Amino acid sequence: MSNGDGVTATLSGAVETAKEKVAEVSGAVASTASATVAKAKKAAKSAEKKVKTEVAKAKKAVKKTVSVAKKKLATASKDAKKEVASLKKKVASKQAAVKKAVKKAVAKKAPAKKAVAKKAPAKKAAVKKAAVKKAVAKKAPAKTAVAKKSAAKKAPAKKAVKTAAKKAAK
Repeated sequence: MSNGDGVTATLSGAVETAKEKVAEVSGAVASTASATVAKAKKAAKSAEKKVKTEVAKAKKAVKKTVSVAKKKLATASKDAKKEVASLKKKVASKQAAVKKAVKKAVAKKAPAKKAVAKKAPAKKAAVKKAAVKKAVAKKAPAKTAVAKKSAAKKAPAKKAVKTAAKKAAK
């Protein structure tokens, strides 16, 4: 069995050699892998730092943009409120002008009516028994004349109210 011992010894030597080679290769692979892992970790850390700085910059930019937008909105709001106030004043002044024009027109109408009322009773008092027919004949034209005068006075007053309202609307 001496041949068997030689084969065993040869196989054992070959296994030992293969074992050593595997150990060397695995050591090389392990060192290469750890170097690669170290490089990857380093790259990840630098990437993380870059991302953090970019995020910080983005946050600052967003805060700045938001603050600028808030300021613009605040000034726009103030301007709008001022404009609303000025428009309200204009509308109030125009309404006051319209009210004054209406009062003037009403004031012009009122004396015309009073004058008509005063004239009619005065003519009735002037009528006498003897001249009943003449007074009646005179009354009718007088009333139409008064009616024409009052109608003539009413029309301009209405026009004055309308023109005053149009001016105030502008």
